[in-house]
Amino acid sequence: MAGELPDYYFRVRENGAFVYRVDTENRQRRIDLDQIATVNIRKGEIKPHGERELTEEDTAVISEWMAERLELLEYRDIDDIHRAVDYLNTTAHWVQSKATDAQLEAVTDALLLAMHDLRTVLVRKKADRLIGGK
Repeated sequence: MAGELPDYYFRVRENGAFVYRVDTENRQRRIDLDQIATVNIRKGEIKPHGERELTEEDTAVISEWMAERLELLEYRDIDDIHRAVDYLNTTAHWVQSKATDAQLEAVTDALLLAMHDLRTVLVRKKADRLIGGK
């Protein structure tokens, strides 16, 4: 492997990660991953694995990873919304220029309901911001 391996590895899961200490200093000269903790991003929890006690360095590295991960997830959320706007524009162009009657029949009701629901929520949230801003 080129380059130096990090001291910690985070196996990402839906609501956090399993945290491993990376060990390359062993007699077999292989990479060992030793689980040291479980992280729950939603609850902000760091739980040591088994009877293990985390060092200050462990806790600092894990806390830094959690902050970076939350920032990344927040970025991805807004990026997904920008992509949704692009998809809506692409969909409008497809409906206008390429869609067959059969294709439109298959998707029109679902699209109209989803767009109505989205519009309702957006209008309500916009009104709340305008009223709250006064």
